[in-house]
Amino acid sequence: MEEHEDNIQFKISDELIENVEQLIDSKDDANILELLNDYHHADIAEILEETGIDHATYVIKLLDSEKTSEVLMELNEDTREKILDTLSAKEIADEIGELDTDDAADMISELSDDRQLRVISHIEDQEHAQHIKDLLRYDDNIAGGLMAKELVKVNENWTVTQCVKEMRAQAEEVTRVHSIYVVDNNQKLIGRLSLKDLLIASPRAHISDIYIPKVDYVYVTEDVEEVANIMQKYDLEAIPVVDKNHILLGRITIDDIVDVIREEAEKDYQLAAGITRDVEADDSIWKLTKARLPWLLIGMFGGLGAASIINSFSGAMGDYIILLSFVPLIQATAGNVGVQSSAIVVQGLANNTMDSSLVRQLFKEFTLGLVNGLAIAVIALCVTHFVFGTPYTVSITIGLALIAVIVMAALIGTFIPIILDKRGIDPAVATGPFITTSNDVFGILIYFLIAKAMLGF
Repeated sequence: MEEHEDNIQFKISDELIENVEQLIDSKDDANILELLNDYHHADIAEILEETGIDHATYVIKLLDSEKTSEVLMELNEDTREKILDTLSAKEIADEIGELDTDDAADMISELSDDRQLRVISHIEDQEHAQHIKDLLRYDDNIAGGLMAKELVKVNENWTVTQCVKEMRAQAEEVTRVHSIYVVDNNQKLIGRLSLKDLLIASPRAHISDIYIPKVDYVYVTEDVEEVANIMQKYDLEAIPVVDKNHILLGRITIDDIVDVIREEAEKDYQLAAGITRDVEADDSIWKLTKARLPWLLIGMFGGLGAASIINSFSGAMGDYIILLSFVPLIQATAGNVGVQSSAIVVQGLANNTMDSSLVRQLFKEFTLGLVNGLAIAVIALCVTHFVFGTPYTVSITIGLALIAVIVMAALIGTFIPIILDKRGIDPAVATGPFITTSNDVFGILIYFLIAKAMLGF
């Protein structure tokens, strides 16, 4: 087992998991605690994921509340839900009491409304309980659903001496102090305080004389993706959250934003693959079927449409029946180009690096498609004529069709995500089977129309 500073483990071995299971089965509590004591809470969560619910629940009840709460937050959501079902409202309240308010709200939100009320009623720290209730009012997809109430704030009218005293008291409730926020008498955010400026200032100086008025912030109703973009853009470890009157409500830290970025990436990847719901590999067959089937049906009808087009032209082909051999080439090329173009556009929209002009972006993709199309067409013409021995006119037809199809696919792959984004629809839905299928159908139609015009059948 490799070990890093702060007792962070890099790999959990099967031997360790088996050892933990044996200790649990034998109810050897002392050795369980001794064995897990040096492990980071994320490592313990990984171990418990492999031991099964009964074993995991036993360990959770055995550990002290401070460590248990951290382990629970690291567990898979389904595993955590099953463990919480085995705990009483009082036991859950004890665990939640050790968490920051944002994590506590996240955990308690997974319970039924009735259990939420019972758990909150058992939290001994009334201020902590009230903060959790406040956070539960916000949806998960806005800044309020991400923020924590724990922060360090100082009043602009305090002296440096008073400020240091108040900060010490506040810091006891904050796991990590990223920033010191400055508010006025109405609790409005007006700036931030540099620790260096605080240390070198006269003890009798007022905060109003040394604070920095410029401070980044987000509104409590801001979309979480926009919050993530702001924190990424300005390399922020934390950002304060205010209401419409600029009253300081809380802060969002980078660890929560990393979770948002990962979840959005997973969702976009699933949508790009044609999975319409948030699913996991271990979900039921019925849930996975509902997530995948809609796009598979779209693909099926697209395939039937392409087959219908081929069938309508096949009777008139005569000596040019060889054209059918290159249908997979046309479909594959159109699909690949469409997915490439849409992937770049979706990435640009997500990172706010997209050209705001639809016309300019379409012209850029048109030019790019034309260049790529010419290159591929020349190669395809040479291969089909000199390697496959197809007639020269047929090879030229295939080359021209490839140019047209590539340009068409690039424009579709660019146009659809931008239009969806302008209409407030997640553009990631456009990067999957929808674009591939549409490009297949239009690609085949263009292919045979060009062939009919060139070869006269």
